[in-house]
Amino acid sequence: MSFRAVVVCCLLVLGWSVFSAAPMTALLRGAQESPAESTGNSTESSAPATSDADADEPAAGAPSADAESTESLDPQEWIRAWLSPKGNLVLLAVLIVSIAVLGKSADWLVDLAVGLSLRLGLPRVIVGATIVSLGTTAPEAAVSVLAAINGSPGLAMGNAVGSIICDTGLILGLACLLKPLPFTRSVVNRQGWVQFGCGVLLVALSIPWDDPLNMFREGGGGTLSRSAGFVLVALLLIYMVWSVRLARGETATAEEEIESDERPVILVLVALLAAVALVVASSMFLIGSATLLAERFGVPESVIAATMVAFGTSLPELCIAMAAVRKNQGELAVGNIVGADILNVLFVAGLSAAVTPAGLRAEYHFFQMQFPAMLFILLVFRCGIWQASDDRLKRPFGVVLLSTYLAVTFLSYFLGVQMH
Repeated sequence: MSFRAVVVCCLLVLGWSVFSAAPMTALLRGAQESPAESTGNSTESSAPATSDADADEPAAGAPSADAESTESLDPQEWIRAWLSPKGNLVLLAVLIVSIAVLGKSADWLVDLAVGLSLRLGLPRVIVGATIVSLGTTAPEAAVSVLAAINGSPGLAMGNAVGSIICDTGLILGLACLLKPLPFTRSVVNRQGWVQFGCGVLLVALSIPWDDPLNMFREGGGGTLSRSAGFVLVALLLIYMVWSVRLARGETATAEEEIESDERPVILVLVALLAAVALVVASSMFLIGSATLLAERFGVPESVIAATMVAFGTSLPELCIAMAAVRKNQGELAVGNIVGADILNVLFVAGLSAAVTPAGLRAEYHFFQMQFPAMLFILLVFRCGIWQASDDRLKRPFGVVLLSTYLAVTFLSYFLGVQMH
């Protein structure tokens, strides 16, 4: 019964993730394409001005109707449209309220995830690596899938790879610095190998095997094909079922049973989904208000795209990890990061490639910088798990992870490559 409940919950989260795919996309595309669009629109509007007035009205009217219908379906556009006319004080208030809601909803999510793990008799790391990770990966899926559909597959690949680097290096590193993170060695070791294997598989499927050296040449690269995307999505379903099946034999300790949530499982699942939705929604308002404030204070759009928009997709994982550490639920934080990395390959990159006929293009700089950085930071995490003598990720390892992330980030900016 518990196994079926978890599988149903995972399917519900997958459906919700696809449904919520629109929200983060407008922010990403608006930060990176609005200058070009506005220039294009001004050029188009000036051209019809010299033509016949009768031809001008239908030409201008039809696109605006399409734009309105498109914006009306995009929740992030609603947020941005509602925030844009507001003054700086209102934006600052929205920013503060969003931070408060984000923190509270992350606390709530951690409590519910722990209660669900105890109610179903599953390890917290598995709940974090499956249900919670599916929900928090929705922003990455949103940006990547719709970016690929809208003709920007490079954004999809960059966001998936960059999120893995950010989640493992920055977020897990900060969590270890706050407090040593306990973990179940058998479960995390198994999930960790899947995590590393997914990273290797993503690189292998992107290599142009007919001319491997072309991936390093300027103007070259590789492609994650559509068929490879379907393979990754199929592996996602296998991974979810496999993870839960292997964890069914785990039992809660006596100390954990005192904290057990006695509510019906379905109510806990619904509340958990609501908490995930609050985390994602408050993240959208937070990034939206912060982006508008940055624009008004003259921050360059390239900086906004490389920091707020890129970091915004990993904000739910960061808040949940911090909340889990504060509540002494470090295993949930570890599971969420490991699961998010796996899902960034199987769910985000896989689904993005599957919906794009030409697949996801990996430019040559991916093979020169992003892919090696991703594999290196995943290898560092594997070494940390292997060397953890008392089943804890301690502060020195957090320093190693964080230092690795900072080194990779500085090197990428020095070479002019965005990690997201």
